[in-house]
Amino acid sequence: MLSAHNFWPPRNFGAIDNELADFDAAKFVVVPVPYDSTTTWRGGTRDGANAILDASMNMELYDVELQREICDVGIHTTEDVEPDMRGPQYMAVRVTEVISEILFAGKFPIMLGGEHSLTFGAVAGVLKLPLEGNLTVLQLDAHTDLREEYCNTKWGHGCVSRRMSELPGVNIVQVGLRSTSAEEAANVPENVTQFWCEDVLADFPGTIEKVLAACSDNIYITFDVDVCDPSWISATGTPEPGGLGYYQVRDLLRAACRSKKVLGLDCVELMGGDPAAAFAVARLLYKTIGYLSEETTA
Repeated sequence: MLSAHNFWPPRNFGAIDNELADFDAAKFVVVPVPYDSTTTWRGGTRDGANAILDASMNMELYDVELQREICDVGIHTTEDVEPDMRGPQYMAVRVTEVISEILFAGKFPIMLGGEHSLTFGAVAGVLKLPLEGNLTVLQLDAHTDLREEYCNTKWGHGCVSRRMSELPGVNIVQVGLRSTSAEEAANVPENVTQFWCEDVLADFPGTIEKVLAACSDNIYITFDVDVCDPSWISATGTPEPGGLGYYQVRDLLRAACRSKKVLGLDCVELMGGDPAAAFAVARLLYKTIGYLSEETTA
């Protein structure tokens, strides 16, 4: 009897062959985290990770810009990380354990959210590494996420940058901002640098240089999809008018990967239900893997 493998590709990021998706052989590990307990407008970001995986299975694996099949570096996809519904602070601990385990295995973690509160746990996992110097969280986002507390929790998606700014040895560089509260505007921590979207768009090449100058050598990238113009990414819980285009997000990711030591990456706040948005995000993540692996394939 013929097995299902004769008819269906493996269900993993990129639908890549099993030998390239094996954990031991892979350089990159994709971690789906279907969690959205603190989203405050439109729910559904728990479906984002699987939407990205489903879309990625329909990508061409050859990248025209890099002129190679990026997946040859090996990309493993884990099972979904089971949510801890006691609260986002407990979920952060679970994410820290998962991400640190991947890092200490010598792999590069790519977390697929889920809501933005998850990023705190991932950054805490990176901080378990023996780092030389500070860690910059490069945050592509429409919102500052600097509330001290929101909806009776200090650990929700609207507070994630405030909590990360309190971690020793961390600074945050926020790019693409378009919305904040009076409380947040009046209390920006000294270790947070902000680039508002209108200024970014007024001088995009110059902004890239300024963003990189504000980052330390070690960075963690968090890509909140609401940084994007909702004309092409509307499938997010908190869309904001304006925003970055596909190629601008790509260029920011490429510049960061080529000039800094990137230690981890996440993509958060995508909802399910829009295959075009999920496909665009999957393509950006795949290209980012390509930028991160350029030296290993040269």
